[in-house]
Amino acid sequence: MVVNDAVQLTITVTLHILSYVFYAINVSFCCFFILIAVFTTRNTPLNLAGMALERYIAICNPLRHSQICTVRRTYSLIALIWVLGAAPDITDLFITLATESMAFFHSSVLCLRQNIFKDPRLTYKRQTFDGLYFAFVFLTLIYTYLCILFTAKAMSTERTSAKRARNTILLHGVQLLMCLLSYVSPSVELVILIIFPGHNREIRYATYLIVYILPRFLSPIIYGVRDEKFRKQLSRYFRCGRCRVVPGRESHVDGIPARSRFTAQPLHT
Repeated sequence: MVVNDAVQLTITVTLHILSYVFYAINVSFCCFFILIAVFTTRNTPLNLAGMALERYIAICNPLRHSQICTVRRTYSLIALIWVLGAAPDITDLFITLATESMAFFHSSVLCLRQNIFKDPRLTYKRQTFDGLYFAFVFLTLIYTYLCILFTAKAMSTERTSAKRARNTILLHGVQLLMCLLSYVSPSVELVILIIFPGHNREIRYATYLIVYILPRFLSPIIYGVRDEKFRKQLSRYFRCGRCRVVPGRESHVDGIPARSRFTAQPLHT
C-alpha cells in the first residue's frame, strides 16, 4: 500500500507540475501517466480489502494464519490487485485507440482524463466498475469487522489483539470513505466551476490537495501513532525537546544537575 501510494503521488504531482509549466502536453505521454495514476488510485481500496482479510484470518483462524498468509500468496494477492485495478482502464485505452486517429495521439492537450478518453460510454463504464469495486470492499470490511467483533466477545484470551484488529478494520473504513472523495470529486469540481467561473487552476489545485494528498498524508501518520513502540519513542523525543537546557547554565535540584536530569537515555533497538 505504501509503494502504491508513493507511485500514485509521484505521478499525480508530476502531472500537476507539467500542466502548470507547459499547460498542454503530448497526448501519448499524458495517456501513459493518466493510466498509471488511475491504476494506483483504484488499487487503494482493493489493498484495504486485502489487509482486512489478513486481520480476519489472524483473529478468527489463528492456527491456520501461517499456512494461509504465506509470502508467496501475498505476492499473488498483490499481483491480482494490480490486474483488477488495471483491467477496466486498459479496455478504455483499446477503445480510444480504435476510435481516435493517430493524429490525436501526436497532438497536445491539457492532461485531464476526460480530454484523453472522450467517449461518453467510457464514463458510464468507469462509474459501473468503481461502484462494483467499492461495494465489494465495503462488504468485505463490514463482514471482517463483524466476525472479529463476535470472535472477540467469545474469546477469553487475546482480547487486546482482537481489539487492535477491530480498530484496524475501522481505520480501513475511514480510509475507504476518504478514497470515495476521488470518485465524487469530478462532479463536485464541475459544480464549483459553475459557481466560480474563471478559477479552473485554483479549483483543480485545491481539489487535488484535499482528495489525493490529504488521505495519503494522514494514513502513515495514523498508522505510526497507533504503533506502541513508535508512539513511545515519539513522546520521548517531544519530552526531551521541551526539557532541553542551555549549555553552561546548569541548576541543581535536590543535588542533581539539571543537565543530567534531562538527558535522554540511549535508544535500544
